[in-house]
Order: sequence, then structure tokens, then C-alpha cells
Amino acid sequence: MTSLACPNAQTKPAMIACFLACTKVERGIDLVYGGGSIGLMGLVSHAVHAGGRHVIGIIPRSLMPREVTGDPVGEVRAVSGMHERKAEMARFADAFIALPEFDNSVNLTGGYGTLEELLEVITWAQLGIHKKPVGLLNVDGFYDPLLSFIDVAVNEGFITQEARQIIISAPTAKELVKKLEDYVPEYEIGLVWEDQDQIPSNSLVPEPLETPAITSS
Repeated sequence: MTSLACPNAQTKPAMIACFLACTKVERGIDLVYGGGSIGLMGLVSHAVHAGGRHVIGIIPRSLMPREVTGDPVGEVRAVSGMHERKAEMARFADAFIALPEFDNSVNLTGGYGTLEELLEVITWAQLGIHKKPVGLLNVDGFYDPLLSFIDVAVNEGFITQEARQIIISAPTAKELVKKLEDYVPEYEIGLVWEDQDQIPSNSLVPEPLETPAITSS
């Protein structure tokens, strides 16, 4: 049994982040994220790293003064911009999880940036660029309106029923991770991309990476 402490988890969003981190550590899953040390993902990254798993943070150099405080967690890779950040995150990740947001006054996930990244990796799956699962941590039905909108788009013929199956959701971290581990891609468009090798499809639980190297500007 794995015991993981989150001393700063004093609110519901923080507890959710801690539960996700605990689940990842228990299942032997490493973390790839946007590189910040604040908000929910900052809490997740510290907890996963404290639990002995490998953490890779990928962040544009221009955002480092705003989103990184204190000592870096795990391996930090500084990149030139947002496009490179997303490409690198997709390349190293074996699955994608979007967390909910509960308080717009705090720099958490679930805002415009999360939605943009979420829809992009869904689109990449739809186009056959990767076959990795995409999950929503749908605590208290936070993502229900988004899922309802997508279902309307399916009913209106804008999204196929097969493409709808790309999205996985669950109300708890443990249930969501289990679904991601059991995911078998069924959507196949048949396209071949020249840069497809840049986003390899590996197992959900990768082998530990090489000794972390911090990249700085």
C-alpha cells in the first residue's frame, strides 16, 4: 500500500489533486505536465514526485517567471512556445487527463488553456495522429455541460458516434485511471502522417526515464 501526504490539500480541489497523485503513484504511473509549480497541477507534480515517480514539466521560457516558484520538481524542459510545449507533452505522454476547475480566482486547470489542449488531443486522435486515451476527471459533473454539447453535436451529425468514444470520463481518479488503462482504441481513420513517429503510442505505464536533465534558457 502506498501512503502519500499532501500537506497543502486543505480544499476540495486540492484533495482531488492529491487523490489523482496517489492513484498515479499506486499504479506506477509517471507524470507529464505543463511545468508550473502553482495551482492544482503544481500540487499533483509535487505529490507524484514525492511518491517516487518521474515527473516531466514542459514549459515555455516566457511563462517560467509567472508559473514556476521555488525549486523545480523533477525534470523541467524549457521550450520556445505553446505549440512546442503541447507537441512535447503529447510525445512523452501515454494518456491525457483534464482536471476540473472550482474557483476562477485561483490559477487551476479547467479554463481556456485546458479546453484548448483537450480538444486538440481529441482532434489528433480523430485524425489518427495518436491512439492514446483522453480522460476527463468529471468530479461533481464539472464536465457534464461539455459532454452534453458534444452529444448534441453527435445527434446533429457534426461528430460521429465512433469519434465520441475517444473521450473517457469518470467521477474519481481511481476509476478514470482504470478506464485509461483498459482503453482499446476503436476509432480508425486510416490516415498516415509524416510526423506520426513524433507522438509514439506506448503503454500507459512507461519505464522510468533516464536521469533527469534540467533545461534552462
